[in-house]
Amino acid sequence: MTSWGILGTGGIAAAMAADLQLHGHTVGAVGSRAPESAARFAAAHGIPRSHGSYEELVADPDVDVVYVATPHPQHAPNALLALAAGKHVLVEKPFTMNRAEAERIAYAATERGLVAMEAMWTRWLPHILRLHEVIADGTIGEVRTVVAHHAQRLSADPAGRMLDPALGGGALLDLGIYPVSFAWDVLGAPTAVQAASASTATGVDRQTAILLSHAGGAQSVLTCGLDARGSNDAVIVGTSGRIELDPFFFSPTSFRVLDSEDRLIERFEATVTGRGMQYQARAMERLIEVGGGEDPRMPLRQSVEIMGTLDAVRERIGLVYPGS
Repeated sequence: MTSWGILGTGGIAAAMAADLQLHGHTVGAVGSRAPESAARFAAAHGIPRSHGSYEELVADPDVDVVYVATPHPQHAPNALLALAAGKHVLVEKPFTMNRAEAERIAYAATERGLVAMEAMWTRWLPHILRLHEVIADGTIGEVRTVVAHHAQRLSADPAGRMLDPALGGGALLDLGIYPVSFAWDVLGAPTAVQAASASTATGVDRQTAILLSHAGGAQSVLTCGLDARGSNDAVIVGTSGRIELDPFFFSPTSFRVLDSEDRLIERFEATVTGRGMQYQARAMERLIEVGGGEDPRMPLRQSVEIMGTLDAVRERIGLVYPGS
């Protein structure tokens, strides 16, 4: 049985640990830069071993795969540390800070014959799998437009992570990754990138609007923001109908399929136990069990290319991070 190590002890790490254990996966250890933080996390989640450094965690012989759940700027160094120790890695989104870092992870994983995958958990959720079936069977015709929004009202503390350039703060990487990845999932690689943004006093993006062009003239219209709660829904528009995803489109949710006369064709609803992060864990474990490779729902090469799209958006809006 695959044994997981959790690298990091923040909120997303806690959510992942809970979903793993709820669905019968084995969490063998947790690691933090602070021994007391690792010990508290282990006690809270019933994890048998805690490590007071990331180096100790990745050296744990009973850990097969490391879930990297640290802030964005640490994703690449933490993933590379685990890969160097011979561990498979599931890396929180955004995969890295930029494409160059993503390329390094991909190279290291390929060289060592290990699995590296982005933890874009949305890709495996039941409603996403079903909407791809609806698109594939031609129900809504040829897809012309993807519209997706992710805007939250988050902490205005200038010293907080979301507003700190040194920690990869801003709306784009934390929130915009969801609509950008969704557009990639539905329409594939963009052929052109346009963007506009407004900044915070700390120099990160407060809100960003993105227009992607895709093959065949299709378009994606995407928005993200961190100081005002938005609709957080999405629409896929085709020549014969559309799919309307309810909030939050990237979490377990429902959707409606309508024809071109606004008549309801299908209402999809699914019951998901827990937060829904277990599906990505199952995908990861399947790859490990068969000796490696990539999952078609989130190929490693696509994670690299998505970081390239985010790099292009950052260039358009003038968003620069220290050392990146």
